[in-house]
Amino acid sequence: MKTTDFIAMSLEMSKGWVLGLIEDMKDAATTAPTPQGGNHPLWVLGHLAFSEGQLVNAFVKGEENPLADWGEVFGQGTKPVADASKYPAIDDVLARFEEMRAGTLSYLSSLSDDDLDKPSHAPEEMKDFFGTVGQCFAALPVHFAFHGGQVADARRAAGREPLMG
Repeated sequence: MKTTDFIAMSLEMSKGWVLGLIEDMKDAATTAPTPQGGNHPLWVLGHLAFSEGQLVNAFVKGEENPLADWGEVFGQGTKPVADASKYPAIDDVLARFEEMRAGTLSYLSSLSDDDLDKPSHAPEEMKDFFGTVGQCFAALPVHFAFHGGQVADARRAAGREPLMG
């Protein structure tokens, strides 16, 4: 198996797990995962889409993030709010995420394993984590898993039973 195939498989596995949780929370998309708040499913989905645009389009390809206008509500350091009207509709966010992922997989399939060692366009202060194309792609499924736990906790906060294990 090529490294790019492994990355693609990891991207699709993590997507399946997390989107399964988010789909189940469409009717309660702004449920916080803890009594003290936290990242609700709608914010998580938008954040994952925005971040994928940042990592793949901006850091890997050196282009503008197609979801740059979402940075104010879904970008790094933003705080989720319970008011759903402050966000695009969850079905729209889901559709945009799917567009981003299709582009990610298409671009990834064009790369060789040697391409993964090429330097990224990440800002200098982020080079330790995102300095190569491979580091940027490796971060995507890990980022998904991290935020997937928050969605699982939001489901429990909404009184739902676990979907898995």
